[in-house]
Amino acid sequence: MSWPWLVVLVLAAALVVAVESPRLGRRFGTDARRERERARRKKSFRVVTAVDEESDEFIKSVQRDLDALPTIEERDRKT
Repeated sequence: MSWPWLVVLVLAAALVVAVESPRLGRRFGTDARRERERARRKKSFRVVTAVDEESDEFIKSVQRDLDALPTIEERDRKT
């Protein structure tokens, strides 16, 4: 194979890499790594269920906290 054909081959390979780099970046780049790590972390999640009495007490506690929050009426919001 002569050297001009080697240059053409190298240029063709460079062109293919340049064209396919966005797709390869999505698959092997930093965003893909973050997605794989997130999926790995999500696998270890589990649903925590409580005993009914504890659940009812928690709901009542949250409701008391929400009722204690200050609110702004629409008529009071005039600027």
